[in-house]
Amino acid sequence: MDIYLKKSRWKIYLAVAAMVILAISSFYSSYLANEIAKEERNKVALWHLAQEQIRTLPDDVEQTLHLSILSSNKTIPAVLLSYDGYFDAAINFGESLDYDTAYIMNEVEKMKRQGIEPTKAGDQLLYVKQSRLLTLVQYFPLLQLLLIGSFILFGYLAFSSARRAEENRVWVGMAKETAHQLGTPISGILGWINHIQMIREDDEEMQEIVLELGKDVNRLELVADRFSKIGSAPELKPVNAYKQLEQMRVYMQRRAPRKVNFHFPNPDEGNLTIHINAHLFDWVVENLMRNALDSMGGKGAISAEIYEDPDFVYMDISDTGGGIPTNKFRTVFRPGFTTKKRGWGLGLSLAKRIIEEYHSGKIFVKKSLEGEGTTFTIQMPKK
Repeated sequence: MDIYLKKSRWKIYLAVAAMVILAISSFYSSYLANEIAKEERNKVALWHLAQEQIRTLPDDVEQTLHLSILSSNKTIPAVLLSYDGYFDAAINFGESLDYDTAYIMNEVEKMKRQGIEPTKAGDQLLYVKQSRLLTLVQYFPLLQLLLIGSFILFGYLAFSSARRAEENRVWVGMAKETAHQLGTPISGILGWINHIQMIREDDEEMQEIVLELGKDVNRLELVADRFSKIGSAPELKPVNAYKQLEQMRVYMQRRAPRKVNFHFPNPDEGNLTIHINAHLFDWVVENLMRNALDSMGGKGAISAEIYEDPDFVYMDISDTGGGIPTNKFRTVFRPGFTTKKRGWGLGLSLAKRIIEEYHSGKIFVKKSLEGEGTTFTIQMPKK
C-alpha cells in the first residue's frame, strides 16, 4: 500500500470521526434544547397562572408568592391574546415594546410563520417565543463545528507550510549534494579518457570507444548541472518550442526500443517562443518520455503536439501505455508516488517543481484511459 493511499484512508477516518463527533454534539444539544424548552413552557404557564390568580384574588389576600412568580420570568418572551385574537399582555420583549400593540402583533405573526402553536389558557391564547438561551443552545453545534473546522484548517495550513518548507530544504540539499558527489568521479573519468587517448593514439577502435565514453561523460555533466540548478533561480532564455522538443525526440528515439514509434511535429512548422532554462526543461520532457517508454513495455507510440492561445504555449506528450486511473491524476506528481517496482517516485515531482516554480508554468495530466494511454500537458507562458 503506497503512502498516498494510506493518507487518503486517514482522511476518510478523520472525516468519519468528525461526523460522529458532530452527530453526538447535535444530539446532546437537541436534548438540552428540548429540556430547556419544556422548562420554559412550564415557567410561562406558571407565570400565566399567577397572573390569572392575582386578578381573581381578593385585595386582602397575600400575593407575595404570585408577585414573586411574575417577576421571576425575565428571559422568556410571551404574549397573551384574547380568544378573538386581540392583544392582552406581553412580557420580556422590552420595557417599552411590551406595551406596543403593533410590534407585539407583528411578533405574533412571526411566531405563527415559524410554526409556533399557542397554548389555550382559559379564554386566552398564550404564545411563547423561545429565549435567547434556547436559541444559543440550538446553534451551538454549528458554532462548535465552525470553531473546530477553523482550528483544523489553520493547523493544517501551518503544518503544510512547515512541511513544504522542510521538503524544499531536503530537495535542495539532496540535489546540491548529488551534483557535488558527481563532480569528483566525472573529473576522474575525464582524466582517464585523456590518458587513454594519448597512449592509444593509433588504435582506431579504442579511439571510437573513447569518443563514446566522452559522450556519456558529457551526459553525466549535464545531469550534475541539472541537479546543481535545483534551489537557485535558473537563467531563462527564449527558444523555439518546436526545435527544443525535436532535440529531445532525437535523443530519446536513439535510446528507445525499435518497436516504439515517435510522432512529433516538424521543427520547421512554426516558431513559438518560450523562455526556459534548456537543461531543466529538457529534464522534464525526458522524464515524461522515459515514463511513457516504461508504461508501453517496449512497443507503442509516443506523440507530441504544440499549440497556443493568446497567453500560453502548450506541449502535449502522449503515449499508448497502460494509462493512469482518474483518481491518481494529481497524486502522480507527489514525491514518492510510483507504479514501478524500482524507482523513487521523484521524477514527476521534480518535473512539476521545475515547470511551476522555475518557469511559472503548469504541468498536468490532460487525459488518460487505462489500457489506452496518457497525455501530459506542459503549459508555458509566452511572456
